[in-house]
This record gives sequence, C-alpha cells and structure tokens, in this order.
Amino acid sequence: MANTENEWELEEGIPQVGDPFIQQYLKGRDALIMEERKRRHDANLRKSLSPIAARATKIVSQIRAQEQNELWSSGLDEVAAHQADEILYPGVMFNLAKGRMENTKLWKIVEKMPKGSLLHAHMDAMFDINFLIDQAFSTPGIHMLAPKPLITAHDYENVPVLFQYSSQPLEASEDKPSIWSETYEPSSLISIQKAASSFPQGGREGFPGMVAHPTFPIVDSLLMYEPIFRACFHRLLAQLAEDGIRYVEFRIGFVFQFRKEGNDKPEEDHLEWCRVVEDVVAQFKQTDAGKDFYDPRIIWTTLRWFDNETIVNSMKQCIETKLEFPNLISGFDLVGQEDNGRPLVDLVPVLFWFRKQCAEEQVDIPFFFHAGECLGDGDATDHNLFDAILLGTRRIGHAFSLYKHPLLIDLVKEKKILVECCPISNEVLRLASSIKSHPLPALLSRGVPVSLCNDDPAILGHGRNGLTHDFWQALQGLENVDLVGLSMMAQNSIRWSCYEDQSTAEWKAGIQNGVMGKGLKAERLQAFASDFEKFCEWVVLEFAEYDTGDD
Repeated sequence: MANTENEWELEEGIPQVGDPFIQQYLKGRDALIMEERKRRHDANLRKSLSPIAARATKIVSQIRAQEQNELWSSGLDEVAAHQADEILYPGVMFNLAKGRMENTKLWKIVEKMPKGSLLHAHMDAMFDINFLIDQAFSTPGIHMLAPKPLITAHDYENVPVLFQYSSQPLEASEDKPSIWSETYEPSSLISIQKAASSFPQGGREGFPGMVAHPTFPIVDSLLMYEPIFRACFHRLLAQLAEDGIRYVEFRIGFVFQFRKEGNDKPEEDHLEWCRVVEDVVAQFKQTDAGKDFYDPRIIWTTLRWFDNETIVNSMKQCIETKLEFPNLISGFDLVGQEDNGRPLVDLVPVLFWFRKQCAEEQVDIPFFFHAGECLGDGDATDHNLFDAILLGTRRIGHAFSLYKHPLLIDLVKEKKILVECCPISNEVLRLASSIKSHPLPALLSRGVPVSLCNDDPAILGHGRNGLTHDFWQALQGLENVDLVGLSMMAQNSIRWSCYEDQSTAEWKAGIQNGVMGKGLKAERLQAFASDFEKFCEWVVLEFAEYDTGDD
C-alpha cells in the first residue's frame, strides 16, 4: 500500500490533481478566466506594458499581499485587535483604514504615482476648515453673524452661522452683545476676534470646533473674500500638484457671493471671481511646484432643486461668463443630493433651451451630469442615468447604480462616456459599506471606462487633498486592480479631460485615438506615459528586495 499523505483519497477513489481529466478541467478553467480578463478595462494596456512597468506591477502586488497578511486582520493578535477596538481586514471601510493606510509601503507607492487628472471634485469642499479659519483670523475685517443667538449645543450644530467681510471698525463690535448672548441682535455683524474670544466653550482655542463639520454655505462665506480665496486656492493647487495631479476640472455651484478685497458689497456677477481664479493659476504656474501643472477649468453648476426660472437665470450667467472666460468654463452640471432634487427628466425642457442658447451664442458648453448616485433600482434617481446618456453627457458623475443596467453599460461604452467614480465618497455617504461592496469592480470587469475621483475630500474626512486615498483604497481592497489597473484609470482621466473646447466629433476622436492622436490630449497622454515609466523605475529601485526577476 502506498505510503502517501493522500492515501485515504486513493482508497476512496477520489481523482487526483495530476489526473488527465482534472488537468483538462483546470486548463478550461484558466482559459475561462483569461477570456474574461480580455474584456476588462485594462486588457490592452496589460499587453503593451514595458518590461520595467511589468516588474513594478509584480513588486507592488507582492507588497500588497504581504501587507494584507501582516497589517490587517490576519496580522493582528486578539489583544491588539481588542485594544484597537476595531475590525481590520483588507478593504475595510475608509474611516477605519485611514490611520493605518498612511503608514504602509503601499501608501508610499501610491502617493508617488502620477495620477493624471482629477475630474470630479467640488471646489468648495476641498478647503481645510482649520486653514480657512486661520486665514479668517489673520485677514482684517472678517465678521460673524447668525439669524439668532447661539446659546445651546443644538444652536451650535444647527443654526446656520455665516462669515462676512465688513469695513466697520473692530470697535463697533465691542459695544454689541456677543453672538453667544441672548441679547444678540439677529444677523448683526460681530468681529470674528470678539466672537472667538467670548466663545463659552474654550474661547479662541475652542472656537474652530464649532465649525468642525461645515456646510457649503459656511465654507463659501469664509472662502469667498478675495484675500482668503487667493491664499486658499493657491494652497489647494499646490496640494494637488504635490499628489501627482496635473489637471483638474473643478465643479462649483455659482450661488455664492464674492467680495473683492476691501469691498463691503458683493459682486453682482461672477466675472471678477473668474479673473481671480485665472490670476492665481498664472501665479502658481510660475512656481517650481506649478511649472508642470495644466490650466484647470471650471464646470459651472447650479442646484438641482431650484425652480426653472432660477436654473435658467444661472444658465444665462453661465453663457455670459463663458463668453468672457472661454478657456476657464468647460461644462455644465446640476448638483445637490440627487434623490432630494429634481430628476433630469423634469429638467429636459430647460436643458434643451440651454443647448439652443449655446448654439445661438456660438459657445460650446457640454454636459457633465451627476447621475445614478443612489441605491435605487428603477426609481427616478436611478433613471437619471437614462437621461444623462440621452442628453449627451460626456462623463457621468458617480453612476453608482449603472452596474444594474446591462443595456446602459453597453451604451456608455459605445458612446465613449466615462464614469467619474468616487469610492470613498460613496463609502462615507453610506452607498457602500466598503470598497469590497462597491460596484467599481463590476464596471471594470465589463470594460467601462472609469477614472477615480475624490468628490468632497475636506468635508468627507480625507484629511488632505489629492487622489492618494482613493487610489490606495482601490488597489488595496480589490484583487483585480493592480498597478496596471490604476494606470489605466489615470490614463482614462486624461483621455476624458476637457482641456479645450471641442466639437462632439473632435472629442470622440481624441478619446478614440488616445496617445496616437495629434492634439493636446495625445501630448498629455505621452507626458503621462513618460512620468509613469519613471515612477515604475523608482518602484523597482526603491523596493528591489521584492523583485524576484521572474518574467
């Protein structure tokens, strides 16, 4: 009788792995897996990898496997896990992973990686609130106001406080009741210095905690005074460039009031704000940090719950601003919580009107719609995907529910529409419990073009600007997304960037031709390819101990 570990299997007549028919099954299995991989988003890129990029990809995958075993659930003993009071595993939700992810080798790699373009980011949700408050304290004339006295903890959390520049002397606040007093006159201006020094819960030091979770109106009231905006915007551009981002299309709702330095009255339109944006960009590009940064552009947005008249007025302002700043305004979108606003089908008449007005004014303002940022299946919000596609959107923001629609997936691929995927935003807003339950893998496996975006990083708790968190979460949590997959999504972000105004035919040709084209987009894809190759060389040198040398 054979003395083997599987002796009992032989006695039972269980087939062995080496048996011809089992080998035949395994070959068929491998062939099926390979056939599916041919349909993935990164299949063509994978076939054309340079030797150095292929080596870097293997190294990064080995580091990921090691860290999954050593740093997450399987690497923690019960005592450490209990002390951490958290359940850690590869792909755990962002808020639990954040503190640990930023100390990993994988983080160091992703942080260094060139990331192409950031295509879905709300500008006023990208500014660190503590930096904003520091700027407010160091800028003369900043005041605070509220519609009622702020007395209780409920008031601190729910009453909409605002900030505003005023030329009135600081002494004018001294004789007024504090904003924390029952005798405070509603909506009267109190200097931020007095408001902070008299704050009942810690004075100046405790004051920033009152606005630790700011709303868009609070942020805009702090941000949209020229000196503060200039400082914050320049810092933001530097943060993005440092993270390996070369181009951004900022979305911002043009519902804010902007004040020039020393002006009590806000501007009647947004032209001066646009001038300041272009001025700050020009200054930033003269610095070492900004010398390789491309001119960012703005997607004009208005709120989807507004009535038709308000939306049309915003559309008119959009066209007027586009005529004045043709290189700055790149497109149009409707924002705000999608399921609390009007569905796109309800807005079809005004959207057709807008397209007609653009044609008459001879301006090109394409649509970049939010759609399908929901858990529904067949409801009005989910059906926004149908309208976004029919209305000719060039990209779709979020498209979280797209994976439920096989026909729409085919249309998105056929019409060359990119999905602006924001995985951490979707986690924090509870559309997905973690990256492992996110629909991103379903889209990638079907060959849908996707770019990774950060949406609202300051408000959602990223702690920094850039794309490293979202890139890391996808790489660490999804086994089928390796360095090649990340590179493909970064390249997609460049191919679908609206660097310049283009007709629909020109736009699609630029996407189709990619790096082989002759225009600006092709040049920037070539620049990325060069940057990525240098990055891969760095990976191979920096982590040489993981390089097995296998082909």
